[in-house]
Amino acid sequence: MATLKLNADMGESFGPWVMGLDHEVMPHVDLANIACGFHASDPDVMRKTVRLAKTHGVGIGAHPAYPDLVGFGRRSMACSADEIENLVLYQLGALESICRAEGTHLVYVKPHGALYNDMARDAERFAAVARAIRSFNAALPLMTLAMRDTAHLRAQAEEHGITLWFEAFADRAYDPEGRLVPRSQPGAVHHDPETIIEQARRIATGQPLTASDGSQLVLEADTLCVHGDNEESIAAVRRIREMLTTLEKAS
Repeated sequence: MATLKLNADMGESFGPWVMGLDHEVMPHVDLANIACGFHASDPDVMRKTVRLAKTHGVGIGAHPAYPDLVGFGRRSMACSADEIENLVLYQLGALESICRAEGTHLVYVKPHGALYNDMARDAERFAAVARAIRSFNAALPLMTLAMRDTAHLRAQAEEHGITLWFEAFADRAYDPEGRLVPRSQPGAVHHDPETIIEQARRIATGQPLTASDGSQLVLEADTLCVHGDNEESIAAVRRIREMLTTLEKAS
């Protein structure tokens, strides 16, 4: 069984407003998707989060988004391809400068929220993100959604000369194509820890999930996203980490 790395969204506080339990989650993950100031975070939070990731030996990923602090980056925006390329470049540069100041570096890129979803659906937006990565550092993998059919994403990545890491979610419902059910729909987010842990186990072992229409869905993923914004999710993260470690030892 291939090693499935755990990733989590981090550094999403803003000024005195606290989002998430980063100190509780960081010891249990492999990769930290650090907000770059457009949907959340600020320079102080970014630097604190980079330091925390470095302390725990966690790989640092840039988590760029549309410029949407009010909507937490979850609203699509009418940005041109050039604007998307530039806003991604801007955010990569901001986080990389903080990484260098702390004696570390970026490892990958994972767009946030609406930009993440739009990129997986729209070839022009995918190309804009890919161009930003290629011009900044072509060696940085782009994290994107593991779906039923990823051939089109693989072809686009090859065309633009970048590497993809496919991501699955332990706490989200999927439609038949392997896209995330929109958060506006009932049941889009799993809250029961047992459901989250079982979905993580099925993804890690290549077993099918049940999509929103009742069909079977198998996802081939390199990394699994977990969330850590309450005590229940923290407990689930710990148990997922233990489960993956046990599977790796048994393989």
